[in-house]
Amino acid sequence: MRLDGKVALITGAGMGVGRATCLLFAAEGSKIVAADINQEAGEETVHLIKERGGEAEFARCDVADEQEVKQAVETGVKAFGKLDILYNNAGVLWRDKDVEVTRTDESTWDSVMAINLKGTVWVCKHGIPELIKQGGGAIVNIGSGTALMGFTTAQDAYTASKGALASLTRSMAVVYAKDGIRANIIHPGPVDTPMQKVWDEETRQAISEWVPLGRLATAEDIAYCGLFLASDESAYITGTEIIVDGGIMVKGR
Repeated sequence: MRLDGKVALITGAGMGVGRATCLLFAAEGSKIVAADINQEAGEETVHLIKERGGEAEFARCDVADEQEVKQAVETGVKAFGKLDILYNNAGVLWRDKDVEVTRTDESTWDSVMAINLKGTVWVCKHGIPELIKQGGGAIVNIGSGTALMGFTTAQDAYTASKGALASLTRSMAVVYAKDGIRANIIHPGPVDTPMQKVWDEETRQAISEWVPLGRLATAEDIAYCGLFLASDESAYITGTEIIVDGGIMVKGR
């Protein structure tokens, strides 16, 4: 019960790391505001939490839309009376059209930035005042290892959005420290989630062999790191980037 009595707003809650985080946080005592643009997937996450004895409320939310984010925050506060944790997981990676800058079109760039970066801005804009009311809280953002190193197969909008998210995290850590709010970011390596459904078995095997630990991350690998950062166990950690990549960064290409 490492999150006993806390309330967490988790975006991208319908699948992958978001769903795994919802289930783990609920098992550790947190009430969950499960926000997702996919209503069916989000409601399924809520169903799974309740089936296991937890408490959760679904909020349909396109994080790129400030008003929908504001409503999601209000839904959580109305349901559970407060917010303690903001977990910014929602994001997109469009491998078919997110390419190097010389081939990037404006609509793709703007859409990726709106979801991956602006979405976190809106959640924090409307969620931080609720954390302040409680005397503090935790912000956990999901970045990417791609923000820290270059790749020959470019995904420049995605990479830039995650790099900017790391800078935003550091800024919020300093600005809101006086309010008892901590902000940290997790940089996952390759994770076995629905986002990676484009990988065939040969690609999955090649990536696994590239990772020093010899496998793709599971969604739970990332969720457990998020649990630590959301809990009081990390009470003296803020503005930090934690890399969860099986050793890729220390190995290099």
